[in-house]
Amino acid sequence: MIHPTARAAVAVGIAAPAALIIAFVTPGWWVIGPAWFAVVLAAIAADAASLVRRRIDAAVELPQVLHVGEPDRVLVRIACSDSVTVEFAVDIEGPTAALDTHSGRVAADGTLAREIEIRPYRRGKVRLARLWLRSAGPLGFAARTLRRALDADCPVVPNIASVKRHALAFAASDAPLGIKPQIEKGSGSEFEALREYAAGLDTRTIDWKHTARHRKLLCKEFQTERNHHVVLALDTGHLMAETVDGLPKLDHAIGALLLLGYVSLKAGDKVGVAAFDAQTRAFVTPSGGVGTMARLQRAFAAVDYSTNETNFTLALAQLRGRLSRRSLIVVATDFVDTVTADLMIDNLGYLARRHLIIFVALSDTSLEDPFARRPDDIEHVARAVVAYDLMRERRAVFARLTRLGVLCVEAPASRLGPSLVNRYLAVKARDQI
Repeated sequence: MIHPTARAAVAVGIAAPAALIIAFVTPGWWVIGPAWFAVVLAAIAADAASLVRRRIDAAVELPQVLHVGEPDRVLVRIACSDSVTVEFAVDIEGPTAALDTHSGRVAADGTLAREIEIRPYRRGKVRLARLWLRSAGPLGFAARTLRRALDADCPVVPNIASVKRHALAFAASDAPLGIKPQIEKGSGSEFEALREYAAGLDTRTIDWKHTARHRKLLCKEFQTERNHHVVLALDTGHLMAETVDGLPKLDHAIGALLLLGYVSLKAGDKVGVAAFDAQTRAFVTPSGGVGTMARLQRAFAAVDYSTNETNFTLALAQLRGRLSRRSLIVVATDFVDTVTADLMIDNLGYLARRHLIIFVALSDTSLEDPFARRPDDIEHVARAVVAYDLMRERRAVFARLTRLGVLCVEAPASRLGPSLVNRYLAVKARDQI
């Protein structure tokens, strides 16, 4: 579509009052007004003719997959037969903010390549609907706006990129976890070998029976046990849809659980998934091997946001029935107060009689904000009092879970994954599973 520009509108707007003034002051020069209009119309026509002959080609490249909360780039390529400045914008649909309008100079018979940042804030699907291109004529009195249909889709999956970054920090943990048992002797509970006692070794590892038989001090060496079952249990109820630091709590929890799953698989354990709200939404039997991490990713990517209230009694009872051996169950969930958490505590306590439970929750930074500065009015004081009461109830819930033998992890979103992995490493080192 070809249309006049703001420059043409200004020229016409100035010409009308100027023509009236000239006709009033010097009536003989009244022809200047129509002549001015004719010049502007001629400039618009000249630009329009140039725009019709101008050829513009454009293409948009979208990543194969987007990770929730992770910035990525959409590549726009524009080629033009003339040297011109082009403004362009991409219409985007889905769980991401609208993309800004950009501009750039394209050389004659050249190509302009520009990357536009995109950051999805929920899992789902992002769709590029249309590309808008606008370029002005040589005189700037007319412009042409082109619309190109794109219809390109890209899935938004859990943030594996951040999992990979955090996983590098734990790469040195392979030896303590049993991947290289010959490097880390004397830890764990699984018997590895006998060796002659040397100064500095733990005297509690001396095997007196073999010492008497061989007539020299011998001590046992141990390695960390492997092939434990680790179940990543995710609450997908309505409380997990609340946004924290720009992302739903559900996605923060998925990122932390995937990081733990990666480390657990590297440790030689078998990892499974359970997702639930009003009912069980997904279950993956604990397994190991090369393809397990991909199965975990697919299982979490298929988990949808829910508005249902979580039924801990049903979900944990079904999970208990599906597990045939003692396992480490990591439950990522959230709660509001002690009243709504009663059923959750009772069912976790019952599950903890046979299994080892790690309870994972995001720390509520909104409760800490009222204490960040000195109160300046009565409303601020009231918010601080309410926040203190809620924080006290959260501490009471964690205390009750701890008394039941449940291990608790509470951390801000940026530290949730590393904090969970550190607790897992401590569990492995103490052989608590």
